[in-house]
Amino acid sequence: MAILTEEAEDHHQHQEPKSKPEQKREVSRPQNPATTSQSSHTNPFIFWFYFTLAVSLVTLFFVSLSSLSPQDPKSWFLSLPTNLRQHYSKGRTIKVQIYPNSSPVEVFAIENGPSSAENVLIVHGLGASSYSFGRVLQSLGSKDIHAIAIDLPGNGFSDKSVAVEEERENGVLERFWDVYSEIKEKGLFSAFDQIIETGQMPYQETEVPRMVSRTSVKAVELGAEEVGKVLGQVIETMGLAPVHLVLHDSALAMSANWVLNNEGLVRSVTLIDTSVKPALPWWSFKVPVLRDAVLGVPFLHNRLISSYCVKRISSSDANAHGILMKGRGGRRAIAEIGKRLNHSFNVAEWGSSERLISMPMQVLWSSGWSKEWSEEGHRIAKALPRAKFVEHSGGRWPQEDAVEELAEIISRHVSSLPKSVRKVEDEPLPEHIQKMFNEAQGEEHHHHHHHHHGHGHAHMAGYMDAYGMGHGWEG
Repeated sequence: MAILTEEAEDHHQHQEPKSKPEQKREVSRPQNPATTSQSSHTNPFIFWFYFTLAVSLVTLFFVSLSSLSPQDPKSWFLSLPTNLRQHYSKGRTIKVQIYPNSSPVEVFAIENGPSSAENVLIVHGLGASSYSFGRVLQSLGSKDIHAIAIDLPGNGFSDKSVAVEEERENGVLERFWDVYSEIKEKGLFSAFDQIIETGQMPYQETEVPRMVSRTSVKAVELGAEEVGKVLGQVIETMGLAPVHLVLHDSALAMSANWVLNNEGLVRSVTLIDTSVKPALPWWSFKVPVLRDAVLGVPFLHNRLISSYCVKRISSSDANAHGILMKGRGGRRAIAEIGKRLNHSFNVAEWGSSERLISMPMQVLWSSGWSKEWSEEGHRIAKALPRAKFVEHSGGRWPQEDAVEELAEIISRHVSSLPKSVRKVEDEPLPEHIQKMFNEAQGEEHHHHHHHHHGHGHAHMAGYMDAYGMGHGWEG
């Protein structure tokens, strides 16, 4: 009986392991399909995987698309539509120096109207250009006003990149090249030979890192200081002082300091829908993918312009804006310009400056753009109590959809002021001419003591007449 009992117990022990896999199989049974499907749908990693993949593909597409665009200025110009080529053919370029260690920057300027009339200089805001003010210039010119519009560097037909000369230390490659040159000159085992000959380790003093001057091409970085230099040099080169200054959109924040420091060169100031936040949404140019999409797809750019800037615009004009914004390195330029915008500009503090107490000023504002924008206009009018506040029917870029109305308001404001008195500075005589004149004056003083004053004046007058400057020296 004992033997039988042991066998039964052994048989029972052998049967127990068989029951455990059955329990495991019961535990590892598949879950409810509905529960599994629900968990897969709520997994956020799948969404972000496909989103990252889509963004990468879009970025690759637009980068490859931009690399296919012509970079040569001549090829780019020949590919422009007729309206842009006609606009460029009517203007001129002015070289200005805005960076100390760089080549001059070419600024495009276009003008209309008699040169002897009152000078009106128009400065555009972010994303706009002189092209957007082309019809305004024509209308002002027909009203006997000398109207000028410029493309700020980084915009329109002006330079969007600049060659900058920088000094920096030798990099890793340059240092390897120096070692290679020394080995080539002295030999690979020169140090070992010196140890054998002298019994001493070769010693070389630690040299100060050598500075190397290199020229690199960078996108234009345009801030308030650079805009001031552009305005000053353009006004001086074209002889516009004193000038009626028209500032559009973000141009006020970028030009305000220059106006304060050069109030003698400014006859009046007209502000057109100005704000520290430009009409063109800056967020669409912060991210490279969005920037390339907006500037690379005409439909998206046209929708952006019509939604945020204008009420009405033709497809040809909208496409022209897109071409000017992205052409010749415009993508990088507009991104850099946006970073330099002065978002902390205080218009009330600027307008209350003692230097602007006697400055004639008016504010033009869109009346039907939005309720928020109308409230912003009233805030600007309150901050500038001495300025005349005038509403117009256009959008935030009224130069596109309210051309005649805008030109009429500017013309009426300029005509209501006394005519400007232009100052003509005396042109200094060239050194060799001055030397000849002094010698001739000395001889006349020696031989004709009693008449040297009259002869001297005659020589001076003859020189001035030869340069066409016999008249016009009135202060």
